[in-house]
Parts: sequence; structure tokens; C-alpha cells
Amino acid sequence: MPEGPSEGPSEGPPDLAALRRRLAEFAAARDWQPYHTPKNLVAALSVEASELVEIFQWLTPEESARVMADPATAYRVRDEVADVLAYLLQLCEVLDVDPLAALAAKIDRNERRFPVAGGAAEPTGPDEPTGPRESDAP
Repeated sequence: MPEGPSEGPSEGPPDLAALRRRLAEFAAARDWQPYHTPKNLVAALSVEASELVEIFQWLTPEESARVMADPATAYRVRDEVADVLAYLLQLCEVLDVDPLAALAAKIDRNERRFPVAGGAAEPTGPDEPTGPRESDAP
């Protein structure tokens, strides 16, 4: 059972469209739309991602693999993941980006760029002749 404040009744996981609507309604009810510019949302997303990094910053790889075993830390991780996702979904809303379609397209490109050959992936293709960026990792 999750630690921390009650999250309300659960009828299964909500869908992405419903979450996007709830976030938009939440912001609209508070007249926050003027502040939800792409620049501000990207900055907030970066801050929240950094708060997630902070939880793991000084852990060993082994400790980081066990982070969800501590209820208080697991709650913080879930909370920061939620913040990151909330800002990402709000950015997608403002820019009219379908995040699932964008992810599917990116996976398709990566499958073409990094075919499995002899059990190891090798970069190919004109998308990035100098090799993959760290951000291309799954």
C-alpha cells in the first residue's frame, strides 16, 4: 500500500487524455494559463527532473536499484515522477504534441537507427552520422 496522503478512490489507471484534461482544468480554475508558456513549462519540467535526480544523486548503483524499498523515499520518487509527467503533459497540451505518438515515432526511428546485428546494436542511418546522443537511449 502506498505511503503518504490518500490519493482518492482508484478505479484503475486513468488514461492520458483524462489526465491532460484534469491538468488543463486545474490550471484554468486558477487562471494559471498565462504562466503556462512553453518556456515556463520547460523550465518547470527541468526543475522537477532535477528534484528527481537529487533523490538519487549520491546513491551507489546498488542503492539506487533498491530506492523503492524505503516507503518514505518511494513516496518522494513517485511524487517527483508525477511532477515531471504533469509538466510534460502540460507542455504537450500547449504545443499540441501527442506524447504517445511522439514516443512511438521516436522508438520507430531508433529501431531503424540501431538495428540488432549479432546481438549488439550498431548505429546506422543518416539521422545522426556522428553517433547517438545520450538522449536517444531508451
